[in-house]
Amino acid sequence: MAEIHGCDVAIVGGGLAGSLIALALAEKRPDLSLLLIEAGETIGGNRLRSFLDADVAREDRWLLTPLVRHAWPEYEVAFPVRARTLRQPCYAIEAARLDLVARARLPESAVMTGRKAQSVTATSVSFVGGERIEAKGVIDARGVGDPSALDLGWRKFVGRELEVPDGHGLERPMLMDATVTQHDGFRFVSCLPLSPTRLFVEDGYYSDTANVNAGALGRRIEGYAGNRGWRVGDTVREERGALPVAIGGDFETYWRAGGARVAKAGTRAGLFHPTTGDSLPDAVRLAVRIAAADDLSGEALHALTHDHARTMWDERRFYRLVSAMLFRAADPDARYRVFEHLHRLSPGVISRFHAARSTFSDKTRALRGRPPVPFWRAVGVARRMA
Repeated sequence: MAEIHGCDVAIVGGGLAGSLIALALAEKRPDLSLLLIEAGETIGGNRLRSFLDADVAREDRWLLTPLVRHAWPEYEVAFPVRARTLRQPCYAIEAARLDLVARARLPESAVMTGRKAQSVTATSVSFVGGERIEAKGVIDARGVGDPSALDLGWRKFVGRELEVPDGHGLERPMLMDATVTQHDGFRFVSCLPLSPTRLFVEDGYYSDTANVNAGALGRRIEGYAGNRGWRVGDTVREERGALPVAIGGDFETYWRAGGARVAKAGTRAGLFHPTTGDSLPDAVRLAVRIAAADDLSGEALHALTHDHARTMWDERRFYRLVSAMLFRAADPDARYRVFEHLHRLSPGVISRFHAARSTFSDKTRALRGRPPVPFWRAVGVARRMA
């Protein structure tokens, strides 16, 4: 007979969003029985995630404090005609640390890895072979749903963690080096110094397609390291992926395509920054909200997650306008000018932009002056987005 498991809350998808919900519930609701289900063998995926100080509210930082392994007081950006150091703290979370903390803070029986869900409803999860989970509430956090309902560009990347035996000499992160030769849309390189002899380098692109040519991007990382004079030893780890960048689309159709009446989290809920594709700030906000909820039934979780995600989508029209400028108004090899234009502003405006918390004044400042794309294309995009 197929095995049936029971629990209060089942979370399908042990990436960033799902694991943060599990950790938040374990901390705030220790009375609950949880199951965190992940198709891969580890929790947290295979990404080094960086975020800025303003991305997470101070009252929510208890959730990330055990996960942060690296912190810097400032970071750099560089464009063809502008480079600057921004005195805004920056942090990074390693996937291995997220896996370690999740396994330490959740009961061993609560973590189910190597288990790919076949079907998900508001109160159940089924697997091949008939094994089944019956829960009071289920949250689907399995990553991007059906993207056909959304108008998307992509931020794709390959990242490598490198040993640099002679040292790399970086004192702070370089979060966006757009002085590199442009390919496949807007290309930039990010560098995070993890130790005096270890460095994470990511080759990233704002591209029209999600296809990642890992070989080509890897060779460009090698070329970048060579140009910086770094003698690279071992490649400790490599990651790759493509983050959605939202230009427009039908939120409700996207939501339903990911499972009607099923609670969702992360990119499956449309909870990501429309311009940067980053989902960590939203993952923290939603995890904290769920942990504070009284009713965690399937119906209540669906209402909570849907209404929150819908509100975020409606409030973020400005960032979809910026994405439209990138993908609909700018020539591909000149897309960097949109970010160069943004980074002429004050550190506070920039940090609130990355946190998707821009004020009306911030938005006015960002749009003021000569547009960083051809004027009539900018006008056309703005009219279509109105």
